[in-house]
Order: sequence, then C-alpha cells, then structure tokens
Amino acid sequence: MPYVWMMRRSSPSAIRVATLLFLALSSAAVAETRAFILVGLDGKTFFEPEGARNGPNGHDAVGIIDVSDEARPRLVHTLPLDNSVYGPPTNLQITPDGRLGLMASSVLMRQEGTAWYAHADDRLHVVDLAANPPQLIESVRVGLQPSGIAINKAGDLVLVANREGRSVTALTILDTVVRAVATVDVGDEAAAVAFTPDGKRAFIAKNKAARIGVLAIDGTKVRYDRSLDIPVGSGVYGLAVTPDGMLVLTGNTGPEPSDGHADTVSVIRADAARPLVIDHIGIGDTPEALAIAPDGRHAVVSVVRGASAPHSAPGYTPTGVVALLAIDPDGRVRRVSKAEAGAVTQGIVFSPSGSYVYVGNYVDRTIGVYQVSGDTLTDTGYRLNLPGQPASLGGR
Repeated sequence: MPYVWMMRRSSPSAIRVATLLFLALSSAAVAETRAFILVGLDGKTFFEPEGARNGPNGHDAVGIIDVSDEARPRLVHTLPLDNSVYGPPTNLQITPDGRLGLMASSVLMRQEGTAWYAHADDRLHVVDLAANPPQLIESVRVGLQPSGIAINKAGDLVLVANREGRSVTALTILDTVVRAVATVDVGDEAAAVAFTPDGKRAFIAKNKAARIGVLAIDGTKVRYDRSLDIPVGSGVYGLAVTPDGMLVLTGNTGPEPSDGHADTVSVIRADAARPLVIDHIGIGDTPEALAIAPDGRHAVVSVVRGASAPHSAPGYTPTGVVALLAIDPDGRVRRVSKAEAGAVTQGIVFSPSGSYVYVGNYVDRTIGVYQVSGDTLTDTGYRLNLPGQPASLGGR
C-alpha cells in the first residue's frame, strides 16, 4: 500500500519534522477554535474603606478565560506574572490569530519603612496560549511603566504606551517571537494606544496632557507629529477605534478620579488628514475603560463612580456602572442604556459575537456578564469568581 511504503522509507529526521509540523498545526487549530480573553489579577494594591493601600510584590497573575460559552465564561488557567492596576486597564491583548497573549507589567512595589510605593517596571510578558497548559515564553524589555497595548490587524506589529517613559515602543511579531524594533518619544505620559483598521495610523492617550496623539506607521517605522495632537478631556485612559476607522472614542476620567463630578467620553472623527473632536458625551464619574463592539454599532464604558474613593469622601459610592453607547452610521454617538456593576469597575471587553459584555469588578474579585439586545444592556446576573482582583481585561 502506498502510504505504508512511504512510511517505511521515511528517515527518522523526516518523521520528526512531520510530527513537529502536525503538533504546530494542531496548536494553531486549538488557538483558532477556542475563544479566550485575558484578565490581569493584581495582588498588591487594595481599595479599602480608609483608601488605597499597597502591599508587597509576588501575588499577581494573568488569568485565561474561556468564553466559548459567551454567557458563562470560565477560568481555565492562571500564570503567576507581575502586572498592576496602576495605569489604565488596557495592558493586555491577544494576537488576531489567538496564538499569543501579551501583558505589560506597569509597576512593582518597593518598601520604604513600613509602606510600599510603586516604581516603574519595563516588562512585556509573552504567553503561548496554544500550549497546554498556556505558558510564558519570555518577558521583553520595553519602556518605563508600560501601560496600554495594541496589536495591528495583520498581527505582526505591537505598540506599547509607556507612561513614565513618555514614549511608545514598537515590537514585531514573527510566529512566537516578539522583538522591540523602535521607541518613539511622544513628549507626555502615554497611557493607551489603538491602531486604525488599516494599520497606517495609531492614536495615543496622553493622559496628563488631556490630548490624543497621532502616529503615522509605515511597516515598522513609527513617526509622531505633535501638530496633530487632539484636545480631549483630562485624565484620558480609555481609547478605541471603530472597525471602519471613522471614529475614535476616549474615556476621560477627569483631574481627580472618583471625586463625584461627571466626566466625559470624547468622540473624534478620525478618517481625515486632520482628526477632529466632534462631540463630548456626559458619562458619569470616572469612565475607566471602554470597548467597541465587533460590528461597530455599540460601545461600552466601565464607570467607577466613587467606588475607589475612601468611604468617608464626599464622592464615595459603593458600586460602579456599565454604560452602553449606540454608534450611528453617520458618526453620531448616543448614550442609550446602563446597568449597575460591582465595586471599582476596571477592564471591559465584548464577547467575540458582540452579544455579551464582560466587566471586571476589582474589589469584588468578579467578572460581571451583561447582554446587549438592540440598544438595551441587561445584567445577566452571572458572576465569574476570580482568585484575585481583576485589574484589566483584553481579548483579540
């Protein structure tokens, strides 16, 4: 028989190559068929009735959550990896093919007397999600206090926003190898970053400057032009681009988060040579993170309100809220629905179909699940309990 004849005459090296190829294809198929999101679990910063408190390093992790059943996500694995709630909750992403998870470690704690203080880290963890179980491949050095991460649609270029470094680091992806190729000075703290769909531009949240920067991208060459900076609200962290590239939405937490004062989401018309702010939407106190649905018809915002403030503060509230925005074809954005959330809402992400929304409740150590039906957001009541505090959420 031809198949048996070929196997008998194959050399041991050829068999090894065929076996490795089969395993690689099998791993890729697993990554493609299983739907994951990542959650960063911070074990060293705590929001308590008296206020925020830091503790020692060594209790952080990244959780890998299977969302194949979108209504009932489940935690399938954790890896002990440093990360932090310091900075925006956008410090982790999954490559478009589902193979790799990337997570930045923004700060580590240093003890001074009896207190612990944050100081900048500079590592980007690379996790193989196709391995069984998932495992750390390596940690790559980037800029100081890496915070926001974006991956282009082609899956071959990563941008990391470095807050203390006041820069953006560009890295290439080739199979499972991630390497830094350039760092671009942007003049201000860079808290988050987002690609346009064609990969030729990216936007940077310059949180303390209350501006959005614009990057021009040509292959692995990244150029920043300060003259294109866009004024938005202060304390800008949340940042997302619609799938058609028409709009950029930003979440502006205000000069003093959790102070009781209402803050905004800015709407930027991005599909022009000079992007312009076209609207500001009142959203409540401290819009911590936002995400746009896969079909581009909705956005969701995690609003902390006063839940991260000391309980004695005038602006304190015990819980946050999830807000739903409708995005019309003409570029108009409207707030259409909301639902109550847990204490200190952080990362937020849509399910792969866009029918569900997941939000991390930091103090509660849960992920809340919400359903989107038309322009209505409904709390399903399902809570995924976590072994740590969810500081960030990220998907593909």
